[in-house]
Amino acid sequence: MSEYLSVARRMWHLLEPLHATLYFAPEARQVAADLGHDVSSRWPSYFAWRTAPLGAAGPELVAATYYTFSPRMIARYLPRIWTVADPAKVLDARLLAMDRALTALTDGRLSAAQLAEAARLARQAAENAGTAARPLAAANRDLPWPDAPHLVLWQAATVLREHRGDGHLAALLTCELDPCEALVSFAAIGAAPASDFVGRGWSAQEWSDARHRLAARGWIAPDGAATERARKEREAIERTTDRLAAGPWRALGHSRAERLAQLLHPVLGAVFEAGYLPRHGTLGIGRVKVGYP
Repeated sequence: MSEYLSVARRMWHLLEPLHATLYFAPEARQVAADLGHDVSSRWPSYFAWRTAPLGAAGPELVAATYYTFSPRMIARYLPRIWTVADPAKVLDARLLAMDRALTALTDGRLSAAQLAEAARLARQAAENAGTAARPLAAANRDLPWPDAPHLVLWQAATVLREHRGDGHLAALLTCELDPCEALVSFAAIGAAPASDFVGRGWSAQEWSDARHRLAARGWIAPDGAATERARKEREAIERTTDRLAAGPWRALGHSRAERLAQLLHPVLGAVFEAGYLPRHGTLGIGRVKVGYP
């Protein structure tokens, strides 16, 4: 099984930016505006896009499944976003948004045959992603598959992204990191500046309290930097995340995973050239800097 840990991490690097396009592409912003969302902030549409597979979820469920957002911040948007557009309408709209965004991104990058092949391989991986105790992965897997290959590819990327993310939260819980501590420890090891997490809604006092709790556990040094223990623990969390994410890739096999990676490279290049993804990853809390929302 361990041989697929590096495959799982590599494929996450390739698929995550494709999924995250939904949260940053100008085409998606326009569709969100057409739905009636305030797009001066990305959060109303972010919560709508990502939560819609769960149905008309309230703040408690979203806080549980997203983990690293302050419950107060989530309650600012939920359940109010469902008065703008109900989940069924949001699900249709996000496919429309990704149709427009990915059509522009893949134009001239992949042939129709290559795009269909990439979609088939990604779907095979997604259909082999175990969903036990993985609510966001399960909710997205429950959705009907679109017909268009570029949308199949995006939906598969979404299932695989949430599958890995759900597993990552299990790793954080195993290490007894609460939501705010997960962010503080991530910033402490230098993976992203603390300022990147302001949007998560934690107060300065809550951030400070989390630092003190981590210091008491030997994770934070007096100067505020991560200790060697913290760095080892964070790396162990990443290894656990890779292990929990390996199943779909073990089922797909090395050669087909490698072929999917080859097909994804031009799309990944287009996503990064578009320039709208952020530089640091924050949602995964411990993953590399690949533009995680």
